[in-house]
Amino acid sequence: MDDDLGRKKRRRLRYVAVTAVAGLATAGALTAVGAHSGTDPGHDAAPVAKVSDTPSATAAASPDATLTRALNAVKAEGSYQVAALNLDSGATASYTSGDSADTYDTASIVKVDILATLLLQAQDSGTTLTAEQQTLATSMIENSDNDATNTLWGQIGGASGLDAANRTFGLADTVAGTDGDWGLTQTTADDQLKLLQVVYGDDGSALSADSQAYIQELMGNVEADQQWGVSAAADSGTSAELKNGWLQRSATELWDINSVGEVTVDGDSVLIAVTSGGASTESAGIGLVETVAEAAGDAVAST
Repeated sequence: MDDDLGRKKRRRLRYVAVTAVAGLATAGALTAVGAHSGTDPGHDAAPVAKVSDTPSATAAASPDATLTRALNAVKAEGSYQVAALNLDSGATASYTSGDSADTYDTASIVKVDILATLLLQAQDSGTTLTAEQQTLATSMIENSDNDATNTLWGQIGGASGLDAANRTFGLADTVAGTDGDWGLTQTTADDQLKLLQVVYGDDGSALSADSQAYIQELMGNVEADQQWGVSAAADSGTSAELKNGWLQRSATELWDINSVGEVTVDGDSVLIAVTSGGASTESAGIGLVETVAEAAGDAVAST
């Protein structure tokens, strides 16, 4: 492992609860089960109101107050949730837009959960991933390949396997998609932050250090045209470890755009999870997620 990853593994995580706020659920069928088939194309984000255009928070403001002030000024299509945790300071912040859904379709961010489940099952049985499983896992995370995901979904036991692992991970508000529709798994930003803590936390994680490092490595090697989303919050010159999800509802033709991962903000390691739905275009949804992620990173930064 490189020096940066070693630094992450030496860090002690302070677990702090992040409250998710529920709103009106969005209905509708889906055109796709997760990401596009095979390798997914990248997209340029549409302009969204910048957080820097809003009044700055005072030094005494809490991270939640800082984030709320910033995001209250953002005009957004649809709805979203965000949750963030500074692994170095323990600072947390969360925000729910006024019309936010109770839960969101995961789309392809569930692929991190599927891999975590596969590794947990291997740990429990005293085995390691086969060469074939490692190849499939690489394609699933780095390229967002759906065929590889379908295979691994079957190997973990589908919905029942994912739900069982999520009980161990503490994801109380995440429910696996049924009938093979893993992309329709329902989740919240709060639960996705908990999953990121399972992947990145030094204390109390159900995953071994080797399993954590394996997922982190793959999330750090996502193909270039998929490196949008929470990466917008990262310090200049640093890289992000992330997984994104995007799909369009067939009933409304509106987009669900999600992004989860670890970034460096003002030198600190920060976990950010954003879930959203209702954007008129894919690029508009990506632009919103990036604006929200940037605000969340700034809110929990140490400086």
